[in-house]
Amino acid sequence: MSVLHTKVVSIRSQASAIFRVTSGNFLEQFDFFLFGFYATYIAAAFFPSSSEFASLMMTFAAFGAGFLMRPLGAIVLGAYIDEVGRRKGLIVTLSIMASGTFLIVLVPSYESIGLLAPVLVLLGRLLQGFSAGAELGGVSVYLAEMATPGRKGFYTSWQSGSQQVSIVVAAALGYGLNEWLSAATIADWGWRIPFMVGCLIVPFIFLLRRTLEETEEFSARTHRPSMRQVFSTLLDNWSLVVAGMLMVAMTTTAFYLITVYAPTFGKTVLNLSTGDSLIVTLLVAISNFIWLPIGGALSDRIGRKPLLIAITVLAIFTTYPALSFLGSAPSFEHMLEVLLWLSCMYGLYNGAMIPALTEIMPVEVRVAGFSLAYSLATAVFGGFTPAISTWLIHITTDKAAPGYWMSFAALCALAATLFLYRRNQMQLRPAL
Repeated sequence: MSVLHTKVVSIRSQASAIFRVTSGNFLEQFDFFLFGFYATYIAAAFFPSSSEFASLMMTFAAFGAGFLMRPLGAIVLGAYIDEVGRRKGLIVTLSIMASGTFLIVLVPSYESIGLLAPVLVLLGRLLQGFSAGAELGGVSVYLAEMATPGRKGFYTSWQSGSQQVSIVVAAALGYGLNEWLSAATIADWGWRIPFMVGCLIVPFIFLLRRTLEETEEFSARTHRPSMRQVFSTLLDNWSLVVAGMLMVAMTTTAFYLITVYAPTFGKTVLNLSTGDSLIVTLLVAISNFIWLPIGGALSDRIGRKPLLIAITVLAIFTTYPALSFLGSAPSFEHMLEVLLWLSCMYGLYNGAMIPALTEIMPVEVRVAGFSLAYSLATAVFGGFTPAISTWLIHITTDKAAPGYWMSFAALCALAATLFLYRRNQMQLRPAL
């Protein structure tokens, strides 16, 4: 009985640690999704233009600019976390992220303060991007280092799993506002309410982060590199970082396509209602939440490489046909079917990719290397997916054009996966 009790206590302790460390990820993705979903309202409030397309493109450009700060945040904050520890570093990233969120919520409209409005919104996005550059890497590495033997894939999957919870909450909140408030009220000030909700939960997340314990693996190290040594090691392993970036390209592109861009795609391209677009996004997030731990656990069982290769090949050959089917016959049911298929590929791939990326990085720069590779992928591929998708549809008049972009990202990921595993001369397996 005492052995069973000890096991139950251990499971509860691990679950509690996972919840506390992933709470910041929840806030990060909550705000990012809101910016993407309310892009049309943000465009009108801060980036007015005589052309709706130009206004929306400026908004998505500001959205993407935050991702350009991620590599800088990955290097600076990632090196800091590798030097001082996971717990202290994650509290710092949360502080910076919260500052950017509060700034966006409080900025008056362009009509009130002129050009200062879009400048302040851009500053808020840059702060969020700088913080996010190391937040995701810090959380992923923390989960990998606390994982029990043979279950690293399953444990690290909860990093992305927490993001899906934020999508569900944000989509549900948006659907509620759409039911309770008029379209004019939402356009005027109602769109700010979900951002305010994000601000209100910041103190709670701070309390959770403060109770985190440092991982045993990091505490046991006798040598902790200085930030200068971290920078030097990253430079020496630049090819590894670039290949890691390309491997992440599939994840970031797919995620921002099926979650952040999906509501705008449903409303402006497929001409579906706001409610239908939100419900689809909510169901896709639930699907992601289910497939992510399955992908992580499956990679623990069969290895990372077979799963990564299989899913990238599927994405290359099925993404455009699926979106073409949706574009030729747009409906709520078809949008749900297509995005659930993309969700399945995203979840299975990401469940294997996250632990693989923690395994290929040198241990002394694990957070900085992971964060830099992921941030570069988000900056080059994922973060600009809404803008690139909007542009591709505009110049080709093909509603399925975003499929070209995701297929290209999957091709990059496939090439990087083959390179990385050949480089190591053996299939990477979970640490036992």
